[in-house]
Amino acid sequence: MNPKDLLLASFQAALTAADPATIVPAHLPAPPKGRTLVVGAGKAGGAMARAVEDAWPADAPLSGIVITRYQHSVETGRIDVVEAGHPVPDEAGEASARRILAEAGELGPDDLLLCLMSGGGSALMTLPAPGLTPDDLQAVNKSLLKCGANIQEMNVVRKHLSASQGGHLAAACKARIVALIISDVTGDDPTHIGSGPCAPDPSTYADALAICARYEVDLPDAPRRHLESGLAGDIGETPKPGDPIFARVDNNVISTSLDSLRSAETYLKAQGIGAAVLGDSITGEASEAAKVFGGIVRHVKANGNPWPTPVAILSGGETTVTVKGNGRGGRNAEFLLSLAVDLDGLEGVYALSCDTDGIDGMEDNAGALITPDTIERARANGMKPLDYLDNNDAYTYFQGIDDLVTTGPTLTNVNDFRVILIE
Repeated sequence: MNPKDLLLASFQAALTAADPATIVPAHLPAPPKGRTLVVGAGKAGGAMARAVEDAWPADAPLSGIVITRYQHSVETGRIDVVEAGHPVPDEAGEASARRILAEAGELGPDDLLLCLMSGGGSALMTLPAPGLTPDDLQAVNKSLLKCGANIQEMNVVRKHLSASQGGHLAAACKARIVALIISDVTGDDPTHIGSGPCAPDPSTYADALAICARYEVDLPDAPRRHLESGLAGDIGETPKPGDPIFARVDNNVISTSLDSLRSAETYLKAQGIGAAVLGDSITGEASEAAKVFGGIVRHVKANGNPWPTPVAILSGGETTVTVKGNGRGGRNAEFLLSLAVDLDGLEGVYALSCDTDGIDGMEDNAGALITPDTIERARANGMKPLDYLDNNDAYTYFQGIDDLVTTGPTLTNVNDFRVILIE
């Protein structure tokens, strides 16, 4: 198998490990005495809803509404799957989040709220806090996406502008709650996945304001006043750890980045390739993280340790990009372009970096590939890699040499997947 095909096959092994059809049924609770309402949000939301329907007893009451990104819907029978805006929230998401909160509030002690959360839920299930509008949240989200904050920091701000996240959904429901969660964040803490609608929130209004100040987030007047009112104690905080409402809530993380990395590791070893998982929590600026990996690659290539070659170095997590240019980017493509520049044609080194949801940033690709001649082929076309890096235009760069990886929506999301093959 050639190196490109090997990397693509390892990525497919990672995706298979996070397939909702495979992982959801084993974690379903028994039907309650009353009825079951299924709610949730995320890029895997439709696939998770269908997995619930396929495994749920036909004679047990089941209904609900799950929000997913546009073009991520699947056919279901008893659970409504609604498409909405991501990464910037829209009116469809707001209306659906309002319906979720209302229907959850109608449940009684004999009922069950089954909450399905996955990556993307923060934007998809956004219900503005009282006094705020969808336009307010759209403006804040657009600024957060460009400022370089990590997903945990962004979600601290989102939770304190929301009426449905940061534990508010749990607070609105009197039934038992079981949340099944596919993690797309480092650390796999339910409070950060989809901004934790059923999880306690340890962060505060003060934290949200500090994050906005640190990253110079452009806050419209209404959101700023809301956060400042919360800081002053005029608005109640999000439900905190230890709140009695969480005694009837069971948050279950059922799939993680590490699970998918282990699956890819197993696949590569079966092909006779050594494999090493460096972890699932790689963060920081994508272009800078790439330089660290470049140093590791050069050491392994020169010294054959800590792993003999051939070896595949696997990692996950979620890097960030502080957008300064006006190109078409994506953190995975930017990571790879920076890595290609750093390696400068080092022989026998190939790499793939992709988002497991099939969408790198806001583009139509999952990520890209690099080969030892990535820089040489682009220069032959008159393309200067540093110019593309400076303009955050890695998508256009890899498009120009036909090395984008395009999968379409994968209907799951366990964060980024990176593999570097050293022959």
